[in-house]
Amino acid sequence: MKKRTVLRKAHGNSESNATNVHNRDASNEGNGNDVPDENSGHVSEQSSSSNVASERSGAFVIPGDFIGTTEEFRAGESTYETMGGIYAATTGTTRVDPAHRSVSVFPRTDVPPFLKQGDIIVGQVTGLRESLAMVAIAGAKGVADREISNAAPAVVHVSNIKKAYVKDITNEFGLFDIIKAKVIDTKNMRLDTSESDMGVMKAFCSSCRAPMKLEDSKLKCSECGKIETRKLASTYGTGII
Repeated sequence: MKKRTVLRKAHGNSESNATNVHNRDASNEGNGNDVPDENSGHVSEQSSSSNVASERSGAFVIPGDFIGTTEEFRAGESTYETMGGIYAATTGTTRVDPAHRSVSVFPRTDVPPFLKQGDIIVGQVTGLRESLAMVAIAGAKGVADREISNAAPAVVHVSNIKKAYVKDITNEFGLFDIIKAKVIDTKNMRLDTSESDMGVMKAFCSSCRAPMKLEDSKLKCSECGKIETRKLASTYGTGII
């Protein structure tokens, strides 16, 4: 794989500074001038290192990009060494630590979130059958404003609605209800709402589709007054996932 070289300007400046110092010292020696003392050289080296660090921090890199040499830095997180060079091991931005003379890469990825078994999702009931509820996944816990790559149409089987026996699925879910569920199978995108904190987070009246309010463990329509039941999440009406 062909490696990109990034931050060449900073590397070139470092080499140029070193050459200028060498020429200046030679000129001073030829003119009989005193060579700068040890402390002066140390300050100059610190200044040069600080300049290089400021120029190299924050550069965008991809795997295989050249960052620096082992003479300049120690290889930090998400980097690797080869043939005296330090290269990026992941996509991200460079971070230079002048105090420890190390360079790292802070990972950055644009890969969309991918649901896995055990993830908590929020979705809307789009259909009801005798033995299952169909759900359109709208989001997942810990994922904000990002499209989920494998958010396929999901289902909650009647056996996974709650721990008790379910006689009629329409007593547990209603069309357009917003539910909170756990992913138990990503291949067929099966969900489970049997735990106490899973279930309906917001219900809509089956007659007039108005939002329903929780009153004494039952739901009452805010418009027509109809009473209905659901398999409720313990956080019903709070919006907390």
